[in-house]
Amino acid sequence: MISKEDIIKRFVGYVTVDTESDPNSDTTPSTAKQWDLANALVEELKAIGMQDVTIDENAYIMATLPSNVDHEVPTIGFISHFDTTPDFTGANVKPQIHHNYNGKDIVLNAKEDIVLSPEYFDDLLQYKGQTIITTDGTTLLGADDKAGITEIISAMEFLIQHPEIKHGNIRVGFTPDEEIGRGAHKFDVETFGADWAYTMDGSQIGELEYENFNAAGAFVTVKGKIVHPGYAKCKMVNSMYIATEYINSLPRLETPEHTEGYEGFFHLYAMTGEVDSTKLEYIIRDHDKGHFEARKEVMQKLANDINSQYGREVITIDIKDQYFNMKEKVEPVMHIVDIAEEAMIQLGIKPLIKAIRGGTDGSQLSYMGLPCPNIFAGGHNFHGRFEYVPVESMIKATEVICKIAELTATKHN
Repeated sequence: MISKEDIIKRFVGYVTVDTESDPNSDTTPSTAKQWDLANALVEELKAIGMQDVTIDENAYIMATLPSNVDHEVPTIGFISHFDTTPDFTGANVKPQIHHNYNGKDIVLNAKEDIVLSPEYFDDLLQYKGQTIITTDGTTLLGADDKAGITEIISAMEFLIQHPEIKHGNIRVGFTPDEEIGRGAHKFDVETFGADWAYTMDGSQIGELEYENFNAAGAFVTVKGKIVHPGYAKCKMVNSMYIATEYINSLPRLETPEHTEGYEGFFHLYAMTGEVDSTKLEYIIRDHDKGHFEARKEVMQKLANDINSQYGREVITIDIKDQYFNMKEKVEPVMHIVDIAEEAMIQLGIKPLIKAIRGGTDGSQLSYMGLPCPNIFAGGHNFHGRFEYVPVESMIKATEVICKIAELTATKHN
């Protein structure tokens, strides 16, 4: 059995180390403090008996659990990231452990009246009677993705301690800067040497994902002309009005707050403006590649139409692709999803196979030649003060890793 106490101790040890990444930095890792946990993970991997433990100049960690069977088995990998999002502070995390959750409100911070309530977060009720780890209401928790790291290392330790469980070569990888979209950028797929891998970076128990959004970013710049308002007639051009025209011309109901499932969207997430210049920042998302390309064309055509209306270029738009739907790369090797699904079923977990309404390192890695579906790590409400993780979900995720390793060896005997 996976030790509940060991899982808690390991996880709490990780989340109390500040590893917040920084999108404004051009180094890798983007913050020096990520090295604190990275170096500690290297020593821990060595201590539990992993082989070929390495960390490169960019803090990418790799290690091997050698095969314990005498027949050829594909090399599989498990990957997580150790940075936390810059969207909410991850400094001075003070985890709170709630044993035998009673299904009622959890007071995170009485002084600040911060309450984690099942009336608002009804997923909590799934975990009545379980042990839940929360924040103290002033920071995020860091289950994204320190729960994944906890599960991978705990699974490797369990397999080392239980050689009767047969498996092939297993590679593990831990990365910096996933939260700022760079986690896979310097990942050496060839050196990793796995035939396929799984990111342990999903949310609730049972999640198994091999589809994600196609994604792009759009930067819209609107140029105006400023003159003294008292003498502005037929001279001033207010860029903010033109920007408003652009915003209102996009489909209003195709935004995050009006979409779900496979529905794509345009998301205006930042804007700054003065009379002579306004900047809009969008993300474009769609699971369907054709619809994704059409969304980009809509944004460009709208800019062209407004420029024609004004008889000159008042709007420029720069659209850059960010990542693509990994379904295209995983479907030809669907047996890797089937193995994960079977592992969950054998462990009494109901697989929740669904598309990710976001991105994952698994997407970039899949397009780099490493097919990489995503498996639950157990956390909820990522990137904020209401983040929590049930310990039992982390235990189950750890068991899934072990079972995938065992099934892969069995099926290739």
